Amino acid sequence: MQEDLSNQKPGPGVHLNEWIRKPTPMNKKLILITGATAGIGEAAACALAAQGHKLILVGRNPQKTEKVAGQIRTQTGNQAIHFLIADFSDLRQIRQLAEQVKTQFPKLDVLINNAGAVFMRRYKTKYGVEKTFLVNHLAPFLLTNLLLDHLQEHARIVNVSSGTHPNGQLDLNDLNFEHFYFGISAYARSKLANVLFTYELVRRLGNQRVTVNALHPGRIGTDIFKADLGILGLLVKRIVSRIALTPEQGADNTIFLATSAEVEGVTGKYFVKREAVTSSPLSYDKDLAKRLWEVSEKLTATQ
Repeated sequence: MQEDLSNQKPGPGVHLNEWIRKPTPMNKKLILITGATAGIGEAAACALAAQGHKLILVGRNPQKTEKVAGQIRTQTGNQAIHFLIADFSDLRQIRQLAEQVKTQFPKLDVLINNAGAVFMRRYKTKYGVEKTFLVNHLAPFLLTNLLLDHLQEHARIVNVSSGTHPNGQLDLNDLNFEHFYFGISAYARSKLANVLFTYELVRRLGNQRVTVNALHPGRIGTDIFKADLGILGLLVKRIVSRIALTPEQGADNTIFLATSAEVEGVTGKYFVKREAVTSSPLSYDKDLAKRLWEVSEKLTATQ
């Protein structure tokens, strides 16, 4: 019998490849992971590659994405590491990304919506929403819907949300945050949208052909804070970095939901530390989730 080490936890500073030593799976999966060039995404990609899975890394910087793909090949010995480029603030690039996936690769086994950002200044976009909501919700909403017919039977969708989502409020009439903008509030709102989207997608799929789950990775010391932080943003980033887990530790939940047999067939859940837990009361509002879906469809329909 093969030894299952999936329940072991990494200690501080331990790289995932040093503690996830599962044997190469017999059923290697084709996994697409967004935001794969840094932080949780890169750590998860490296560990999944070490397990022998075939990966499609998605990043927005061509040079950096190619470099990370090469490093993962070298570090793991897994040559089945591919990469595609897309800027999640441009929905046209999301459509191009989906078409590239469909034409260049067989059907996916796992889609990991990991890409995310926090913008401490409000950036209006041509899509009618501010940039944090665009990158963290609208882009993965569109990508997921475009790839639904390119997922294998019993495929998995993993949405990386956040423990900040209970602090999020969702005014569908003010997706630009016209009245008041605070970067952390914008982030919390987008992460609430991730959970609402997860539950609504499960309801719309109905037959559980594909499982969909959301997760909180923990407080992670990643470069999710983007430019123009200001004094307050720098202070928040410094505080978070002092109490944060490493990206390698934070990636554990993502890897678990993407590959573990323990969650085979499990869908419509929110996970923290490999356990399905109750998300915020607002995240279970079916009417809000339905309206969010409809608004998101309209905002992405012609882009």
